[in-house]
Amino acid sequence: MEGQEGTQQAHLVLANKLFLLSHSDVQDIEKVRLRDEVLTSVKADGMAPLYETLIADSVLESDQALLDSMRAKNDEELKKLDEKIADAEENLGESEVREAHLAKSLFFIQVGDKEKALEQLKVTESKTVAVGQKMDLVFHTLQLGFFYMDFDLISKSIDKAKNLFEEGGDWERKNRLKVYEGLFYMSTRNFKKAATLFLDSISTFTTYEIFPYDTFIFYTVLTSIISLDRVSLKQKVVDAPEILTVIGKIPYLSDFMNSLYDCQYKSFFTAFAGLTEQIKLDRYLHPHFRYYMREVRTVVYSQFLESYKSVTIEAMAKAFGVTVEFIDVELSRFIAAGKLHCKIDKVAGVLETNRPDAKNALYQATIKQGDFLLNRIQKLSRVIDL
Repeated sequence: MEGQEGTQQAHLVLANKLFLLSHSDVQDIEKVRLRDEVLTSVKADGMAPLYETLIADSVLESDQALLDSMRAKNDEELKKLDEKIADAEENLGESEVREAHLAKSLFFIQVGDKEKALEQLKVTESKTVAVGQKMDLVFHTLQLGFFYMDFDLISKSIDKAKNLFEEGGDWERKNRLKVYEGLFYMSTRNFKKAATLFLDSISTFTTYEIFPYDTFIFYTVLTSIISLDRVSLKQKVVDAPEILTVIGKIPYLSDFMNSLYDCQYKSFFTAFAGLTEQIKLDRYLHPHFRYYMREVRTVVYSQFLESYKSVTIEAMAKAFGVTVEFIDVELSRFIAAGKLHCKIDKVAGVLETNRPDAKNALYQATIKQGDFLLNRIQKLSRVIDL
């Protein structure tokens, strides 16, 4: 999926290629091409620390001459950066000192030395006064976190950014942070929060450094479909002009969204099958692939059954364009897991819905809590009497 504006951060492009190299579904011939591209990126940026890691993980073959050459260049560059810092501290002002330290931080990020990069970013922060510039340092840290999928670092950085915004900060950076936070929540399987943050950022998206706008819309639609009710989905996603201008460029996504809303279940399953490969090969969604597929099917089966008190299994199978046996096995799993509120009459070949009574459940919960409170009061009165 290509972006419309801006450029994705080179390290995150590289991280995606490294992910695909480790993926069992990627063909060997494709992996040969990816391996060459990874090696080219490593050489171009002098990524000696990352190269050593990739050799240890058997991703790239060892080339001692190349490693020595990169180390020598890095040492030379580091010496120049240290000289600039020393010169700035002796002869120039505070802003020049900060810029010199920032250049050293970006150098460590470029060569793939995570620990030194984080250490140098802290030093740079100590030389920084403006809230906006401190926020930019947090964004660099977040990009590092997403490169290494270090969720602890990402979570702490997001909290730090929110604290900085209490001191001030512009709307552009606040909106950028929403996308970073949404990606964090999506990567940690909190699709509801991710959808809310992504939808808030649709009209103000400028975060091209982490992914293109097309990819952002892809994530927004996927997270919204399993998080929003039908009315909200229509208002915020199906009819959203920002989504409509892009969705046609993403294979199967338009059919996936519209067929679900229009209750065209056969078309939905066809589009769903087409999207599975994209979801499986996505670096952030891959760990949640099975969970997401299950949640989508729960949404679509629930939507179908919502219209009926009872329906034949054959009619449901026909609506979805699958066999009776498939629907029987599928629904059995979801009913057993408590995901669907219905029961199967195997003899009559009928599905009977038994939707939970929300008012009755609330009444039972109130009675239970009331009994618990009375017991506590009785125990307390005994203690007081003594």
